Amino acid sequence: MAELGKKYCVYCLAEVSSLRFRCTECADIELCPDCFSAGAEIGPHRRWHGYQLVDGGRFTLWGAEAEGGWSSREEQLLLDAIEQFGFGNWEDMAAHVGASRTPQEVMEHYVSMYIHGNLGKACIPDTIPNRVTDHTCPSGGPLSPSLTTPLPPLDISVAEQQQLGYMPLRDDYEIEYDQDAETLISGLSVNYDDDDVEIELKRAHVDMYVRKLKERQRRKNIARDYNLVPAFLGKDKKDKEKTPKRKITKEEKELRLKLRPLYQFMSCKEFEDFFENMHKERVLRAKIRELQRYRRNGITKMEESAEYEAARHKREKRKENKNIASSKRGKEEGKEGEFAAIENLPGFELLSDREKVLCSSLNLSPARYVTVKTIIIKDHLQKRQGIPSKSRLPSYLDKVLKKRILNFLTESGWISRDAS
Repeated sequence: MAELGKKYCVYCLAEVSSLRFRCTECADIELCPDCFSAGAEIGPHRRWHGYQLVDGGRFTLWGAEAEGGWSSREEQLLLDAIEQFGFGNWEDMAAHVGASRTPQEVMEHYVSMYIHGNLGKACIPDTIPNRVTDHTCPSGGPLSPSLTTPLPPLDISVAEQQQLGYMPLRDDYEIEYDQDAETLISGLSVNYDDDDVEIELKRAHVDMYVRKLKERQRRKNIARDYNLVPAFLGKDKKDKEKTPKRKITKEEKELRLKLRPLYQFMSCKEFEDFFENMHKERVLRAKIRELQRYRRNGITKMEESAEYEAARHKREKRKENKNIASSKRGKEEGKEGEFAAIENLPGFELLSDREKVLCSSLNLSPARYVTVKTIIIKDHLQKRQGIPSKSRLPSYLDKVLKKRILNFLTESGWISRDAS
């Protein structure tokens, strides 16, 4: 009974149960694929007659040894899935083919048979015609891809992102450089009735906007290169503590501040190399001056320099101690002899330190100064009360002394400036 269910080719008598071609014009004419492709004719059947493909869904396209059990029905479902879901969506394709196939099997079969197999070699040429030539410049050029490639997002916390108004996935800020730059092209449109002048004007607006975008990117690159964002957030101090470098002098810090406008023309590495080279130059110049000093003092060997430096250090130490002792002695003598001319005169103990200095500089005795001071203050108080008074200053007080004493009393707050 099993033999009755089989189908055979009417020309070569081969079994065609899985796949056969049935003539639509002749009755009971079914051919195998080999006879059909050879154009076999039998009885009233001719090779130009219409035909119908009878597919049992059990035959293989690539041969049993290279197929792995994929039937023609599964192959058809695979091609429908690749067209529907696209290359790479292997999970959806495996679900479409059937539960018997895993995504890994679907991927391996398609790649091996349809891409790297004979069909792929015949359909995909080795050299692609009319291939577009890459005209972009190397890194840093005007057409370089580095100008459009986004930078990696900053490594900062969510709170710091909110503080800066930073959007990491877009590498943008809420407030950008030249925030209103988009107004140049926001209402821009090309109409069919525009003349040449209007079109060129709109192109100029686009060029201006592109230049502003490049300036934004340039500023971001500078901020990223010199770590300005961590410096603003206070993170650079922690990094400096972890990686200690040579101590920077005060002069070099001031020079760095003066040369800060050069940051926009030099990378961070170039700028640091520039200062390192300047530091090396200063060290070499100091070493050259030291060697020249050795030569002037008759030293021709480096072994002799240590003995010379020790002797020079002792000599300078003695000189320094001598200068300190002499300066202390001079201060003590000066302090003792500063008021020597007036300290034994009557009224000296009534004067303040400033008044002693004034009397010593004016060569005025304390008693006379107290007399003049009393007269001036008394006249000032009478004038403030509206009482007319005549100034009766001593005869030994000339105009220069009077002016000096008035200025001193005014600065000390004894009398007002109007009275002086």
